Amino acid sequence: MEMIQQWYNDHSAVMINYAIAFVVAIVIYWVGSKVAKAISNFIAKVMTKRDLDPIVVNFIKNIVFGLLMVVVIIITLGQIGIQTASFIAVIGAAGLAVGLALQGSLSNFASGVLIIAFRPFKAGDFIEAGGVAGVVEEIKLFSTFIRSGDNKQIIIPNSGVVGSAITNYSTKATRRIDLVIGVSYDADIKLAKKVLTEIVTSHANVLQDPAPVVAVAELADNSVNFVVRPWVKSSDYWPTHFDLMETIKIRLDEEKIGIPYPQMDVHIHKTLGE
Repeated sequence: MEMIQQWYNDHSAVMINYAIAFVVAIVIYWVGSKVAKAISNFIAKVMTKRDLDPIVVNFIKNIVFGLLMVVVIIITLGQIGIQTASFIAVIGAAGLAVGLALQGSLSNFASGVLIIAFRPFKAGDFIEAGGVAGVVEEIKLFSTFIRSGDNKQIIIPNSGVVGSAITNYSTKATRRIDLVIGVSYDADIKLAKKVLTEIVTSHANVLQDPAPVVAVAELADNSVNFVVRPWVKSSDYWPTHFDLMETIKIRLDEEKIGIPYPQMDVHIHKTLGE
């Protein structure tokens, strides 16, 4: 008993210090976990109010909570006397390795967050991005799904979308059709302009405000080129475009207004001795 009493007297101060440090460590862990959860929930609420995708909200929430808990655990271990420098070095090296391994994926993820946050387009929009064009079907964290005009599904990495020019054809209510119609130099230019003007102004889908434009744009090598620029609703763009092209050809033929096509004159010269 005397030996135990002596050992206790010699080590009681150390034991009390360790006990206090252990209790403080538990308190730090408990409070830290609560703070980490509160911060991650607050960030999630802010993102939800901004109408971000729920998948992105949960993903970022979990990442923030995990990073904060790593900090809490390191502080807790340091409180009870464990050297944390080696842990920090290992975590840093692991983070660097993972970052390098997932560089492309992380870039796509960050681009997906930007797309969802800033909304340059949404599902159902007809866009041109990343070298392809089509209707946006779905925007995910790492890629964007597009349906092409011939009903093919195209999957574009989000980094490819953000890193290129994005043309959204659905954001505006109206669009302008730009046609270039060439007529022969022998044709009556005034008559040609009158016919083209009648065609666009009488079309049911062509808007009168802004007024359509028909004008001579170029005296080309083989033709006099008119620009025909009517405005239509965005949803009527392609049907009206195709219909106008057909109607213009038919009407110009009826009015005997020639539409030139490339021609080549071949001259054959006889050489001496033949």
